[in-house]
Amino acid sequence: MRIANHDITERVLIVAEIGNNHEGNFEVACRMVEAAADAGVDAVKFQTFQTRLFTSKADPARFERLSKFELTQDQFAQLARRARDRGLIFFSTPLDLVSAKFLEPLVDVFKIASGDNDFLPLIQQVAATGKPLIISTGLADLAHLHQIAELAREAGADGRLAFLHCLCAYPAPPAEVNLRAIPMLAAELGCPIGWSDHTMGFEASLAATALGARIIEKHFTLDKNFSAFRDHQLSADPAEMRVIVNGVRAIEQLLGKPEKRVQPCEEANLRPARRSIAAARDLPRGHVLRPEDLIWVRPAIGLPPGEERRLLARTLTRDVPAGDAITTQDVD
Repeated sequence: MRIANHDITERVLIVAEIGNNHEGNFEVACRMVEAAADAGVDAVKFQTFQTRLFTSKADPARFERLSKFELTQDQFAQLARRARDRGLIFFSTPLDLVSAKFLEPLVDVFKIASGDNDFLPLIQQVAATGKPLIISTGLADLAHLHQIAELAREAGADGRLAFLHCLCAYPAPPAEVNLRAIPMLAAELGCPIGWSDHTMGFEASLAATALGARIIEKHFTLDKNFSAFRDHQLSADPAEMRVIVNGVRAIEQLLGKPEKRVQPCEEANLRPARRSIAAARDLPRGHVLRPEDLIWVRPAIGLPPGEERRLLARTLTRDVPAGDAITTQDVD
């Protein structure tokens, strides 16, 4: 699956989830893009919304806070340009249908939040754009994810669909993270699986990579103490994000490919580390070889272990000193 010029089957996609950590301050949002790029991530992600279209005034505190966090469409366009100027993939999670329509020409990929993985009109709309689609799996069980995968594929996302294992909890408790779901989801859903990290620290992102996650998304902040907004404390700051980037890259190099063959670094040791069949003692010409006449010594310059049947009960045609390899040329 490709997202812009990034093939996630070849290289893990590392996403700095800026979300709403800019708190509506455009200059802070710009600084966060720059800091994320400096940390070495592949992509930055925001949230795009019109508060009135997804939050009820019945929750006045939430409505007021999110209204202050809104950025304008022009500001998002500027953030997209800034991100791409730094070589980053840019995308944002639409939280309403109007925002999804606005983002369509702007983003490289769409992302559906955990809270909206049952918002079928939104999923169908973004799946039909032809762009890659990532869906977070918080609040969902496996049966629901199968239904959503079928819906998204039928709407046009077949071959361009990925899911992120996720807990819709801030922070997510370690005992409930259940990273072993990652390979299970990959097998069940038949598409790339990533990890959206809401835990404190960075260890879960590294463990998820080792378990096969192809996308690592971690909340990002300039300062964990930026404000009382909950996301800052569980987010990676620039130094911690660099640790994640370096760790993920080291782990994916260690993981390699799902194959088993002799590696180039081993080839020089094939002969010195393997054994040959040799004489257990000085053996005279004319001797009929028996099992007790044989030992197995390094290096591999003669017959390998397992080929003893080619020598036993045969007569030596030369004197063989103790420790010398015995080959089929030494018997009649």
